[in-house]
Amino acid sequence: MKKRNIIIMFGIMCMILTTAIVTQYKTIKNANMITGNTSNSELKTKVLMWKEKYEDAYEQLNASEKKLEKQRTIATKDDAESKEMQTELNKLNLLIGSIDAKGKGVVITLADNNSVTNQTVSILDNISNYLIHDTDLLFIVNELKNAGAEAISINDERITNQTAITCDGNVILVNGNKISSPFTIKAIGSAETILGAIQRPGGFLEQLREYGLVGNIVRQNNITIYKYNGVIS
Repeated sequence: MKKRNIIIMFGIMCMILTTAIVTQYKTIKNANMITGNTSNSELKTKVLMWKEKYEDAYEQLNASEKKLEKQRTIATKDDAESKEMQTELNKLNLLIGSIDAKGKGVVITLADNNSVTNQTVSILDNISNYLIHDTDLLFIVNELKNAGAEAISINDERITNQTAITCDGNVILVNGNKISSPFTIKAIGSAETILGAIQRPGGFLEQLREYGLVGNIVRQNNITIYKYNGVIS
């Protein structure tokens, strides 16, 4: 009898224990399910949040790229305009003589004819015809300008729009400075055009040549004409 009671009690205890284990398992499973659901919800929220941040960053990147492209376009336009303005400024500086000029052109040498004296000259002639005068230089400078010379100098005195070529007794003044024979005239520009203008038959240089006043007339590929050192109005 006692043995039977013990078996019954043991069976009841096993049932209680089994029930408790099953209940605990279901509780844990449900808890895990709730935790899992909570974790998934938080993960989805974070994914949506980062997606929004990515979309915002992408839009900002596109806006920045468009702004940068616009700035590049403006910079390119400004650069082209700056180059054009610099070209025009250089032309103006060459015209007024405020910068050195370099390029191809023609070099003309004139000199007094010292082989002629009052004793050798004809009575019908004038000794002054065998000397270079300020008017001679002025006439040649005007011919060079008409031939398209971009820059001109006489004995390294830059010829500008305000240059005066005058005579003071037996001395020629260019820009107020004394120069003397021989006279080296440099002209930068098209050598063909300049030579065609000054060497034409019956031209002024041909007349000077008759009195032995013309030395060399040569083309040069690397002429330097220094800037005007005076005050430019």
